[in-house]
Amino acid sequence: MISVGQSLPQSTLWESLEFGEACPLAPSPVNVVDAAAGKRIVIFGLPGPYTPTCSAKHVPGYLQRLDELKRLGVDEVWCVSVSDGYVMAAWGREQGTMGKIRMLGDGNAELTRALGLENDSSASGMGVRCKRFSMLVDDGVVKSLNVEQPRKFEVSDADTMVGQLS
Repeated sequence: MISVGQSLPQSTLWESLEFGEACPLAPSPVNVVDAAAGKRIVIFGLPGPYTPTCSAKHVPGYLQRLDELKRLGVDEVWCVSVSDGYVMAAWGREQGTMGKIRMLGDGNAELTRALGLENDSSASGMGVRCKRFSMLVDDGVVKSLNVEQPRKFEVSDADTMVGQLS
């Protein structure tokens, strides 16, 4: 698993920012290393869009604390999940994150695996997913990392990140 002091691994995420009549337009690739260069970013990862804790607590918490995170020097907040860019965009629109939190799909679990944060949820029909986590990244280097224990939501929330930055 990645640890504090290490650089983000080279990987590609997918992001859609525009919508057609019925759904998001084709997602564009986002090179993680390039996108993190020169920025202070909070990245939070979660098991899946439209899942109970992710939809009711994780994303809304970061949206509610976004202004405070920005005041504490965060340039961007990224939400990452092992899902495609289309679903992440649609979920982001429903959650009210468009233009505020980057909703990035890790459809092939490329970043998730490179971080060592994969979780096999095959028993519940979800396949390989991302463990719930948050991290502060400064110019591509991990400065703090909070990984949840299975079925917990105690350390990767926005309140914990704000506390670590304060």
